Amino acid sequence: MAIKEGIRTGGRSARVQESVHAAVRALLQEQQRDTLTVPLIASRAGVTPSTIYRRWGELTALLADVSLAHLRPDSEPADTGSLRGDLMAWAEQYLDEIDSAPGRAMMHDFLASGRSMQCATVLRSQLQTILDRALGRGEAIPQTDHLLNLIVAPVVYGVLFAESAPSLEQIQGLVALSLGG
Repeated sequence: MAIKEGIRTGGRSARVQESVHAAVRALLQEQQRDTLTVPLIASRAGVTPSTIYRRWGELTALLADVSLAHLRPDSEPADTGSLRGDLMAWAEQYLDEIDSAPGRAMMHDFLASGRSMQCATVLRSQLQTILDRALGRGEAIPQTDHLLNLIVAPVVYGVLFAESAPSLEQIQGLVALSLGG
């Protein structure tokens, strides 16, 4: 079950969401992910389990929501002065984030909860920021989906399904390939 549409983003709803998210983040610092339960999170957040079930439906959806909030950066992607540099900096940071135990768990949460499209929307937005900046500098730019297919998809596949994630040299090659060179 996904988060219900139309939930107010301010007031009590925002306070509940932040309290529950904070409880999940704190508990993940203290114990193993597989020991988390909705009643445990509810107790830490100061809400009832029914509040969590009503809003998120199940634990995997809640964990995916917390992960999605973490995925949304507080600032724009780094501006290195060139499209190639911006994509390299972004791709290296993305690889570093998801090629970790919390990053792999986050990706599994997205897949298990059916929220992978929301993850793709956040990634698309980050890449579009990079492309808009490059366009403003007069650089030729590829399509956002082209970058998702040639940079993001191989990284996700490598992290989740292959024996190892791509190396930094392979990331450089993916960026070069995405830019036609």
